[in-house]
Amino acid sequence: MGRPPAKPPSTARSPSLDRGLLPSLMGYALRRAQSAVFADFAATFAKAGEALTPGEFGLLVLVDRNEGLSQMALARALGIDRSTLVPILDRLQARDLLVRRPSPTDGRTHALALTSAGAKALARFGRLVRAHEKRIASGLSASETRTLIELLGKVRASARSL
Repeated sequence: MGRPPAKPPSTARSPSLDRGLLPSLMGYALRRAQSAVFADFAATFAKAGEALTPGEFGLLVLVDRNEGLSQMALARALGIDRSTLVPILDRLQARDLLVRRPSPTDGRTHALALTSAGAKALARFGRLVRAHEKRIASGLSASETRTLIELLGKVRASARSL
């Protein structure tokens, strides 16, 4: 005789999970919030038939706002190393969203720029991100949203001071 069939998840009762000290930790709360925000971002883009990560969006915004930015300056601005950045740039370049050109001031580096297709895509992406941001902040007032962003900046600054 085999085991009895398992109850469907909707009727199975699971005990409450004891998270110990985790809920009192800022890092744990930030990570849980980040996971939820990234999942919403991905769902927003998937629903629109687009594929983009939050990091790729940030990268495209920085390149758009700082045309001619070098790969090294971009890596520093994103807080990642060059070896992590290069495959991301390769993917975005393969999608015709950005281009690397020889730097006019330093022949050893590349200057980054959006392609015309990249500029059009970024405008579309911006609309999706604004809708995503409105949804994730829907439980906060405008003042609370500004305060949260300010407080997160302070946390980031404190964490970088080590």
